[in-house]
Amino acid sequence: MGDFLKLDTDKVISYGDDLIECLKNKRDLNMLRQSVDGVHMLQSSCETDFSEIKNLLEEYQTRITECKKKIDNAKSEVIADADIDSLQKEFLEELNKENKLREELRIVSDEMSNLEHQRVSIEGRKQILKKRKKEELRAQMELSMYASVTKIIPDLTNETQISGRILFSEQLMWCLKIS
Repeated sequence: MGDFLKLDTDKVISYGDDLIECLKNKRDLNMLRQSVDGVHMLQSSCETDFSEIKNLLEEYQTRITECKKKIDNAKSEVIADADIDSLQKEFLEELNKENKLREELRIVSDEMSNLEHQRVSIEGRKQILKKRKKEELRAQMELSMYASVTKIIPDLTNETQISGRILFSEQLMWCLKIS
């Protein structure tokens, strides 16, 4: 305040006179009013921009805070390296177990397939045996029919020669050998 008093009074009076001369001139007064109106408009625009920028800053600050919270939550959920190594070892062990089980399953599957082939083969043999028994029964019945008609009973024990017995009566039997 002491510096203000030290101003040269002549200079202050000179500035005041210049200002009065400017205000007397209507054109200068209009320009001053326009300048004041421009300053008010500029101030209003600046205040609006300031308000918008302030709101945006608050919004961004809120977003930054939320992001920091999300980062902190994510960090707390991240598994430590030791846990990851432990889980990886456990995973590899389980993978090895799975591979062993798959190998055992393949072996069992091969055995089942082999057993199925054997079953089919046995079923085929049973069918063949059944067919042979039918054929043998039929041959026996046919042989029995031939024997009853011809009164000749073949000797089937010796396969190298054809032989049999002829029945003349029920008590007498003759042997016939054909070589």
